[in-house]
Amino acid sequence: MDAVRIRPTPDGGVPVVVGLPAPAPGPGQVLVRVRASGLNRGELLQAGRVKDGDLVPVGVELAGEIDTVGAGVTDWKPGDAVVAHGTGTQAELVVVSASALVRKPESSSWAEAGSFLNVYMTAHDALVTNGRMAPGETVLINAATGGIGLAAVQIARALGAGTVIATTTSASKTQALYDQGAHHVIDMSSQDQVSTVAEITGNRGVDVVIDSVGGTVLDDNLTSMAVRGRLVQVGRMGSARAEIDLTILWRKRLTLIGVTFRTRTEEERLDCIRAAERDLLDLWERRVIVPVVDRTFAMADVAAAYDHMTRSGHIGKIALLMPPPAGDR
Repeated sequence: MDAVRIRPTPDGGVPVVVGLPAPAPGPGQVLVRVRASGLNRGELLQAGRVKDGDLVPVGVELAGEIDTVGAGVTDWKPGDAVVAHGTGTQAELVVVSASALVRKPESSSWAEAGSFLNVYMTAHDALVTNGRMAPGETVLINAATGGIGLAAVQIARALGAGTVIATTTSASKTQALYDQGAHHVIDMSSQDQVSTVAEITGNRGVDVVIDSVGGTVLDDNLTSMAVRGRLVQVGRMGSARAEIDLTILWRKRLTLIGVTFRTRTEEERLDCIRAAERDLLDLWERRVIVPVVDRTFAMADVAAAYDHMTRSGHIGKIALLMPPPAGDR
């Protein structure tokens, strides 16, 4: 089978397609014939840091059809259409835990489904589980045109946020955020976040911040928050370091929360999948929330797909499409 691997280089990771033996599922696992897998910027950066020259598996989400089930798997059967969270998912065949599967809605395309689970479970975990967003609250989402940002906008609106404020650095992307459910969009290239949030909220501030930018916006985020606000730090695209004004933290009684899947146990990861499935699957089936796919690429064009992602001009997700089974060609 063909699979995507990242070859570490001094300048970062380079994606390549390699031939590998087909894997076999063990007890409690299934073998999935992958139809699509979403790209995630963090994986490329992480893989590029490997220094020993080994090829690094890439991909954490997929959509496809079950090919084979392992011993003890009774809830799934060959032919079932599924989405899953795992490792090395950018491949024609992938083994995943049966516990990490979610049924693929018939209403969804393969590209949408392959772009769903990682960003939506991340956004749900940040917004609902950690951010404790309650209906009627005001939410601020930084870098909202990325995969996690758009998922958070959709989830916040669908689960009853009173006001959803999204930020972007590109004026050309503001309409896309309104289309996905944002009540207000702040164009950071021409507007000031702090004063605009104050105007929108009548100087009250926001209850929850979902931040993928990091240190470069931390001060503005803290200033933009309401008393007892919660800031959930998801990414560090801008900077991993910042100074903090502890007086703001103290006076407003703020909560700062960091989230990642890299330090979670397997049980914690599966809990996140089940929580997202509980709250989001019906919304997805009814297309209240829909993964936004900016562009798809064939597996053979994986280098171009990652190049498109790193240029940051996209809105939503980029999906890699695997060759269809022989009978579908």
